[in-house]
Amino acid sequence: MTPADRHAARFSADRGDGTYRNPVLAADWSDPDLVRVGDDYYLTASSFGRAPGLPLLHSRDLVNWTLIGHALERLEPAEAFTVPRHDCGVWAPSIRHHDGRFWIFWGDPDHGIFQVNAEDVRGPWSRPHLLKAGKGLIDPCPLWDEETGAAYLVHAWARSRSGIKNRLTGHRMHPEATGVLDDGTTIIDADRIPGWFTLEGPKLYRHDGWFWILAPAGSVATGWQGAFRSRGFFGPYEERVVLAQGDTDVNGPHQGGWVRTPAGEDWFLHFQERGAYGRVGHLQPMRWDGGGTSRSSAAESGGGWPVLGKDGSPVREHRKPALPPQRPAAPATDDDFPGGRFGHQWQWTANPEDGWAPRHSGDGLRLTCVRAAAAHDLRRLPHVLTQRLPARPVTVTVALRLESGEPGARAGLAVLGDAFSWIGLERGTDGTVRLVHRFAESVAEGERDAAYSAPAPDGQARLRITVGPEARCRFAADTGAGWTPYGQVFAAQPWRWVGALLGLFATAPADAAGTGAGSAGTALFTHFRIAPAAGD
Repeated sequence: MTPADRHAARFSADRGDGTYRNPVLAADWSDPDLVRVGDDYYLTASSFGRAPGLPLLHSRDLVNWTLIGHALERLEPAEAFTVPRHDCGVWAPSIRHHDGRFWIFWGDPDHGIFQVNAEDVRGPWSRPHLLKAGKGLIDPCPLWDEETGAAYLVHAWARSRSGIKNRLTGHRMHPEATGVLDDGTTIIDADRIPGWFTLEGPKLYRHDGWFWILAPAGSVATGWQGAFRSRGFFGPYEERVVLAQGDTDVNGPHQGGWVRTPAGEDWFLHFQERGAYGRVGHLQPMRWDGGGTSRSSAAESGGGWPVLGKDGSPVREHRKPALPPQRPAAPATDDDFPGGRFGHQWQWTANPEDGWAPRHSGDGLRLTCVRAAAAHDLRRLPHVLTQRLPARPVTVTVALRLESGEPGARAGLAVLGDAFSWIGLERGTDGTVRLVHRFAESVAEGERDAAYSAPAPDGQARLRITVGPEARCRFAADTGAGWTPYGQVFAAQPWRWVGALLGLFATAPADAAGTGAGSAGTALFTHFRIAPAAGD
């Protein structure tokens, strides 16, 4: 069994008996949307301020997913993302396939609605095109109406930037998605729907002679999934709740996307908010009933409303979609960094600069110890290489050698969020290298001065984080005499919209002028591994 096969067997949601267990994506794949092209399914998700952005996942059975790349190499406008903006950037994308091309639309709450497109999902993708500029424009979704040839766009609003929320705006769109053709119309005002609030995340479809919008409301952690339909794009729409928590432990359940298989089965993939683990992906069966129970009568509205999950409640386990068998798969986590390259699972915390991870002929990730005035606060460093924290108990290990001879140079393995903690190596003013463990609370402006430390005579160590239930992390290291625990239990913390991240970093204090420019040698990471914790 190859390392990839072992990883898939440990992390796949496929139970091997024709059934699956939710979540099918057990990490922070926030705001997922998906599309079917032939026999293949492609998914993208929010990537916020990390680069590369717009992850691309592939599956043939909707249960086993692999990460195949990204559609956005760098965030734009580039000058806005030279430093970390963890909760900004790429919000809630939609992915579609039209006229032989893949299209992804997203909203940046500070700049507007963008799109990229490509003939091949693996690229090359176009440069981001600003379709509609403005503050607070989020969650866009396009529709090319095959019946009429018209193109439409729907989006939601972020009150933090616009003062507007709980409504959806519709536009006629240029068929080539170069811009919108009108000023926009409020097509759904949820303030007028009793009990509805925080309507967002619309996904737009044409089905059975109706325009359909599937959209969540009621907030990320405690809301529900709604369906809206109208004979005309601009309304009026009638509504129905089609998925709610009920007596399950799946809170939210929040926004996602609908696909139909070649055999005619319908499935809906959405997220559940899980605190430090972020927003994990659940797959729900979907069927159509024969009548309406909205404010309009069934006779007036006609038949056929979607029913998600088991009679409107999320399923924890279910039979797999009736699709050809696929080998167990899960997005990659492990990495040997061949030739100094890192896998698709890694993202920088801002747009990267040349030289942060120089290529070389051997295996292992060589990170440059970038000088930074904020070297004491990982939350403010753009050159932290991150990946998602698995939403299950795991053990994370990596080997590190600090090659830099610069006093104050440091490198390590971190859990990064609104609070952070790391374990790694630091070179002292006397030239020796020590193992250190440091952390910072969410209200702190930098890490604690007090540090747990021990000699690292060879300038190298193996580092380990054991992540237990509720994302409680224990740190340990081996400098040659076996594993030794350091520090207290650290509870991983998310940012406002982003789950906690695992990170690798190398940095050094600013120079004497305090400019933070330049570099101070390198650190070498090898054999990064994530394995299920014992007993999981």
